[in-house]
Amino acid sequence: MEAIKTTNLVKKYGNKRVVDNLNLCVPEGAVYGFIGRNGAGKSTTQKIVCGLANASGGEVKLFGKSIDNIENRKKIGTLIEQPGVYPGMTALENVILQGYNIGISEPEKAAKRALTEVGLGDVMKKKAKHLSLGMRQRLGLAVAMLGEPELLVLDEPINGLDPEGIVQFREIIEKLNYEKGITIFISSHILGELSKIATHYGIIKDGKLVEQVTAQELTRKRKDYLKVKVKDAENAAVYLERQLNVKQCEICSDQELHIYDCFDTGKVTTLLSRQGFELTEIYLHQQDLEEYFINLMGGKDNE
Repeated sequence: MEAIKTTNLVKKYGNKRVVDNLNLCVPEGAVYGFIGRNGAGKSTTQKIVCGLANASGGEVKLFGKSIDNIENRKKIGTLIEQPGVYPGMTALENVILQGYNIGISEPEKAAKRALTEVGLGDVMKKKAKHLSLGMRQRLGLAVAMLGEPELLVLDEPINGLDPEGIVQFREIIEKLNYEKGITIFISSHILGELSKIATHYGIIKDGKLVEQVTAQELTRKRKDYLKVKVKDAENAAVYLERQLNVKQCEICSDQELHIYDCFDTGKVTTLLSRQGFELTEIYLHQQDLEEYFINLMGGKDNE
């Protein structure tokens, strides 16, 4: 079953379509990385899913039922933009207050459980204003976890965090997904971190879904290549094509070429050296999520 399924989802502001016929499918139990440039429509889509914005058209279903189903809405926890907390109150008081706001039974017990789940059990009596940025983000996550949701919607939760804070937040997300089976719908610009936890990806551009793939499919689609820095790259390419039957070879400059269908560095090095080509560098370049995304968007010049 899909935790989230949108059909021809549209959101207009005036005459501008911020979300344009979006057909999104987030499988239950997935960590779904939602990727796009600023202004692509990520936050708006997530707000519609959470009921914080109304769609102009189309349909949203959560766990197979309409987004308007009240019981279904209780299955969602959200952290959109910055967590709304009171700086003069302790972490525990903030979460208890939110528990009362949403009608949680035994809000103090639920608050302590949620704070422990996000790694704030030791600082729950510390005032929010004295928490680090990373801790405040986890406090926001604790609020989202109050109702023991089956789906978490997180909008750029690691932006601005230091490396340690990013790692801590990532580990919490992994734990919530793996141990509790919570579906995670997360947007982020830090694609290197996202690639460590995501099982599925949706890539959005100008409100339209450009691509939707699993992590395994993305691994197969990424273009890895052998990067070879050698003087007289054009003649070196001709020679390698003849000797190794290389068919996919790109000459990037007079001293660099990329080989897409042969990754044997030892064989390439031996052949070029024996033929007298001056080789200065050779290694396998593996395309990461960030590079794949940039290429899909049309390259850096179009950013």
